[in-house]
Amino acid sequence: MGFDQFLGNERIVSALKGMLARERMPSALLFTGPRGIGKFTLARMFAQAANCERLKDDFCGECDSCTTIARLADTDTLIEQGLTERGESADAATVERQPLILQTNPDVWAIVPDPVRLRTPVARPMIRVGQLRAVQRAASFRPQGRRRVFILDGADTMRWNDADVFLKILEEPPDTSTLILIAPQPDSVRPTIRSRCLQFHFAPAESKLVEEFLAERTELKPAERKLAAQLSEGNPGAALALDLAESTRLRRTVLQLIAQSVEGKSYRDIFATTAQLAKQEKESFENILALFYSLLTDLLELSVNPKALVPRNPDLRRELEDLGKKVDLGWVARAAASLDELSVRHRRNVGRQLGLDAVSVSMGIR
Repeated sequence: MGFDQFLGNERIVSALKGMLARERMPSALLFTGPRGIGKFTLARMFAQAANCERLKDDFCGECDSCTTIARLADTDTLIEQGLTERGESADAATVERQPLILQTNPDVWAIVPDPVRLRTPVARPMIRVGQLRAVQRAASFRPQGRRRVFILDGADTMRWNDADVFLKILEEPPDTSTLILIAPQPDSVRPTIRSRCLQFHFAPAESKLVEEFLAERTELKPAERKLAAQLSEGNPGAALALDLAESTRLRRTVLQLIAQSVEGKSYRDIFATTAQLAKQEKESFENILALFYSLLTDLLELSVNPKALVPRNPDLRRELEDLGKKVDLGWVARAAASLDELSVRHRRNVGRQLGLDAVSVSMGIR
């Protein structure tokens, strides 16, 4: 048990162990990288190592501190408990007065975007000012163990105005606390906060390592493990959570929409598919847009070189090759530009189906 169980990003692990060994831990860290790469997992491991009762620069996984902090891995259950205690019909004032805090050890908190309600969560959960104020108060308390650790998962979701509360903590950081911010990209965090953090960007793991990871934790066949590792692009957590059958169905639906647009199918067929993707899928709209980008990348490679490898969607190679013969670089550039515009407008709450309709129409061959 210990840091050796973490998959990939050995240089980041080594840097964290060095801090622990020298007992010179920074007041704030920023972990960035794609979803499923292990940012929250390593933050939790750091919290265990910083409070382990037996080891100095690692964690045993067996002492009381290690076992209680390890329970933070089950965030879904902890979120459900927190929302149940607060009540399904909590108003805005109650949400701020009773912030959602995930805590299984007195010295370690996990802060996650607050979905407000359990049965009907808000469309875009965010870290709220009540949560930040709770961290601001608690960060100055002396730890019961060795060190207080606050993990802010989804730090990019806090409002920039609310971030002023958090900035006050970083300007006068307590000696006995470390705050770990987790976000997809460095520039998704306010610059004044980012500049006060020691930054680590997580790189994807090798596909072979992800396949070995899946072999130890799943009953997938070798071919399925290979496909899951490729589709997750080296993100172990994403590979573990991937439903291959559902992923194949959804990616085929997206590819079907692209083909319908390129081939000039009737708008009735096209808009029926956009309605399905925008309103009927369980997958988030952001992830559906990511599938569009993934398929466009494969089409770009095939339009330049029909014999090119297609590492992102290898199971759809035949369909991609057929469609790749009908498009060129100019088409891919226009399609990508339309998707970029939709991504920006989506963040401003533009209608999903209307946006997809516009993208699909723009994908028609001119």
